[in-house]
Parts: sequence; C-alpha cells; structure tokens
Amino acid sequence: MSATEPVHGDTEQRGSWEDVRDLPPSAKLVAKVLEYNDTMTQQEIAEETLLPSRTVRYALNRLDEQNVIDSRFSFSDARKRLYTLEIDG
Repeated sequence: MSATEPVHGDTEQRGSWEDVRDLPPSAKLVAKVLEYNDTMTQQEIAEETLLPSRTVRYALNRLDEQNVIDSRFSFSDARKRLYTLEIDG
C-alpha cells in the first residue's frame, strides 16, 4: 500500500441500502443478518445463513465493494475477521 492510498474507512463514504439493492441474493441475506447481529465472523455468518463459506466470502466481497460493511481483525483470534454492517440511513 502506498502512502497516497486511503486507509480503509478513512475517506470512503458509507454505502446505503440502495447500494445493496442490485447485489446477489446471498449478499442481501448477509447484509440483513449483519443488520440484526452487529458483528460476526465469516463462520458465524455461514452458520446463521446456512450458506456455504465460499458463498459467504463472495457476498462479503460484494458488500465491501459497495462500502456497506466494515471488517477488522479479531482480538481474540487474529486469524479471523469481524464484519459489521456500515449503512447510512
């Protein structure tokens, strides 16, 4: 990462539900699950949605492209990431 690239979350604008509207059904489901559960790992999302881990990973990538989720490393297990829904309005 170069010095001119923004750090994730610094200058990026949050997405909205309008940004989620045209995403695949799996991404919409993951967004709704995160809306009701605050912060979850990829494995927790997969268990809650009954989607395969690969599908959850794809959905999370699509949501990240739309700036509607935030991810950070877990303090309890640095191998895992925690995902949170970040939608304005």
